[in-house]
Amino acid sequence: MALYKLLRLFAFALDAETAHRATVTALSLAPKMPLPDFAPELACEVAGLRFPSPIGLAAGFDKDAEVPDAMLGLGFGFVEVGTITPKAQDGNPRPRLFRLKEDRAVINRMGFNNQGQAEAFQRLGKRARRGIVGVNIGANKDSTDRVSDYVTGIKQMSSVADYLTVNISSPNTPGLRNLQAGGELVELLEAVREARAQAIPVFLKVAPDLENGDHERIVRAAIDTGIDALIVSNTTISRPPLKSRFANEVGGLSGRPLKELALDQLRIFRAASDGQIPLIAAGGIENAHDAWERITAGASLVQLYSAMVYEGPGIARRIAEGLRALLSLSQMASISEAIGSDTA
Repeated sequence: MALYKLLRLFAFALDAETAHRATVTALSLAPKMPLPDFAPELACEVAGLRFPSPIGLAAGFDKDAEVPDAMLGLGFGFVEVGTITPKAQDGNPRPRLFRLKEDRAVINRMGFNNQGQAEAFQRLGKRARRGIVGVNIGANKDSTDRVSDYVTGIKQMSSVADYLTVNISSPNTPGLRNLQAGGELVELLEAVREARAQAIPVFLKVAPDLENGDHERIVRAAIDTGIDALIVSNTTISRPPLKSRFANEVGGLSGRPLKELALDQLRIFRAASDGQIPLIAAGGIENAHDAWERITAGASLVQLYSAMVYEGPGIARRIAEGLRALLSLSQMASISEAIGSDTA
């Protein structure tokens, strides 16, 4: 952590996107590290996959599947790359990524910038399969048939992923969140069900900015179409009180200010699903207490990204160690036992 504080001074002297690009490049050049040896009580099973730790890296950091093994070596129990679209696209104009240091937050309006599924497929196909690596798929901004884009992603990326995430929750592609609406969601998920390979788990990532009744409808559609888990949730377009001069930038807000909203959404989805579908928590998770709160509220796994900007890549190991201590204090034998324990 002391070393990262020094590196952070350099990184924070750069604009956020340049610093991010430099970080990914450095990680891609670093020697491959062995996978961590996690305590067995941290392991849990979701959708037939055994996750050695419930602490995962959310999509958005490794957009083009350049460094999944590096992130696994740094202590993440699983890594989700992307969002990856069928065709390469530049995303929105820069600047489009902002650090809100006073708020320990990030605002982004990246717009699914990525090199396309063909590039990611090649990278993932060349790596030795180790650890759990999921692929987050999206639709191109200029697509005339977004359902078809998701079908393409399912078919293209299934053979190189341990699971796939259907991302319809980004606020930075105009109209994308409309796919969360009733009829459109069912149409999309039915198409995904027809396209998916039998063995590949598929998760659905949802937005935190939902109306009353949306949660039950999304849960019902997900269960009826065989979705294996829900990721709750993506960034928010809402704006709680913020201190940073970037507070009014357009885009999705993540980090500490999202914490309470994301936790509230998780609890609502847990109540709506009554434990019938696994939940994966994201949004504002900074430490072991945050992760424990999400797990006991019903999450089987958690994901983070923005907190790593402020705490460094060692955050995953520290949270895993903290969770182990919290398990011991609670006198529970495993993370699986803790899942939803506050809702029982």
